[in-house]
Amino acid sequence: MKQEHATRLLGKKPYQGGDGHVQAVDCPRKSHIIIKLWIRAFIFCVLLTVAAVGQEFSAPEPQTGTILGTVVDVRNDIVPGATAVLDGPSDHRTVVANDNGFFAFKNVKPAVPYHITVSQTGFANWTSPAITLTPNQFLQLTGVKLTIAVAVTTVAVVPNSEQLATQQVEVEEKQRVLGIIPSFYAVYDSHPVPLTPKLKFRLAFRTVTDPVTFLGTGFLAGLDQAADKSHYQQGAKGYFQRFGARYGNTFTNNMVGGAVLPSILHQDSRYYYQGTGTTKSRILHVVSYPFICTGDNGQRQPNYSSLGGYLASGAIANAYYPASNRGPKLLFSTALVDMGGTMANGLLAEFLMHRPTTKKQRSQAGGN
Repeated sequence: MKQEHATRLLGKKPYQGGDGHVQAVDCPRKSHIIIKLWIRAFIFCVLLTVAAVGQEFSAPEPQTGTILGTVVDVRNDIVPGATAVLDGPSDHRTVVANDNGFFAFKNVKPAVPYHITVSQTGFANWTSPAITLTPNQFLQLTGVKLTIAVAVTTVAVVPNSEQLATQQVEVEEKQRVLGIIPSFYAVYDSHPVPLTPKLKFRLAFRTVTDPVTFLGTGFLAGLDQAADKSHYQQGAKGYFQRFGARYGNTFTNNMVGGAVLPSILHQDSRYYYQGTGTTKSRILHVVSYPFICTGDNGQRQPNYSSLGGYLASGAIANAYYPASNRGPKLLFSTALVDMGGTMANGLLAEFLMHRPTTKKQRSQAGGN
């Protein structure tokens, strides 16, 4: 009774067995701790995953570059309509050059090796070395020059040289500056075939019989009439005498300097278009035309044919000009006038005549 009373005074329950009570208390506590650890591990894994994905999406894309180029031939003449192909490990694109031969590849990945191949009908393909851009780089390709394809050269020599030369002359006979003034003696082919004597006479005769030649002669005869040049009388008779003298000079100069002597000396009296370089160098090329020509062997040499034609024209003029005008003065003045006419024709052909080959190339590019 005393013990029970003491227990009640202390507010405690009597002890009812040792280990069973402790186990009942510790088991829920351990389960709670394990759950917390699992939750924390799960949250940690989720955070790691989110951080990795966020880093992947937030990484900036590398800035791309651009590759530019201009396609020309070995004479630095523009080649329009050429096809340029960009090849890389995971990139393959094709563009066509515009009328100025320009092409561009945009959005090219940096740090990746590429090759560019350029092709055009009648030319051998051009392939660049390996190209690796840096971020945001603009690369201007240089040296994109196309050479004549070997296969085309082989086909071109199948017709005989006379047939090819005839085709050249047929093209030249249609050449006119501003669509009016004959430019039959201008050569725009970089590798023309030598003319046969027959074709040299054909070209000279075509020049002296062209209607514009007669109109130009009539105009100059009118100027001579107005200035009372040469000791011919005035009136219609004097005009036709001056016309005949002018035309005689033109005829002898063209036939002797453009056909007879070139056939004998194996020279080409045609003007070879330069088309490149400074304006000064092109003018000097024109001025040298009466003195330097290309031989039938393709070599540059003194233009004995043209010089002989000028002097022959002046000498023969002494046969039909009035006696009071004849002599060395008439010879050299006629030669100088003919030489000046040759230079004037060269200037027109060099600066005002559009190259037929360029037009042909553009039409082919447009057709492609």
